[in-house]
Amino acid sequence: VRYQGKSILASKDTPLLIKKWKNYLVNLWQCHFSVWFQPAKICINPLSKQSLDFLGYLSSLRLTLSVVRSQMLENAFLIDNAMKKVDTRIPLIPLIRSLAKTKFCNAAGQPISQPIWAGSSDSDIINRFVRICRNLSHYYSGSSKKKSLYRIKYILRLSCVKTLSRKHKSTVRTFFKKLGSEFLEDFLTEEERALSLIFPRASVSSISRRFYRGRVWYLDIICINDRAHYE
Repeated sequence: VRYQGKSILASKDTPLLIKKWKNYLVNLWQCHFSVWFQPAKICINPLSKQSLDFLGYLSSLRLTLSVVRSQMLENAFLIDNAMKKVDTRIPLIPLIRSLAKTKFCNAAGQPISQPIWAGSSDSDIINRFVRICRNLSHYYSGSSKKKSLYRIKYILRLSCVKTLSRKHKSTVRTFFKKLGSEFLEDFLTEEERALSLIFPRASVSSISRRFYRGRVWYLDIICINDRAHYE
């Protein structure tokens, strides 16, 4: 797979065979295709020990242990089962740095207002934040752990409220009470909105927790727009 100017080759072979494959590829490219590069730049990354930054995710192999009860006639056995699963995590620190660079929060991840957008209408400000939040939610919906995504959505949501309260020269708490629950519904994705119709008595937080237990991959997303230059 070629991604961001780098070629990624995945294999289940042993470390010794992978090192041999590395030497074979170096000889192939240099001797037959006259492509010269430094072999030291080819990194062997065992996913069971280190994470791989790929397509915006931190991917690694996670060992999942489980106990299976087997019944045979009158005897019962407990069998330990170990399974390796691909763990896809959200790179929280780089995302917070990106949000801090575009003035949605400070370096510590605390939300701040967007003074540049204070001159726009309330609906325009909310729509901008909602689109960015949904874009990130869709892109990182395949993550196995959603706590980082909750924090990113919290930063954007509170940054939106701070921008609106700055525009109207009001406090965040007062403006939050004025917006009410309808403001939170704007930040819900289509899937969460559908679940809220199926489970009308459930709260927004419980619906989000129930929905984000599983992973959903949006295969039609080929890129994610920069959060600063979006119209």
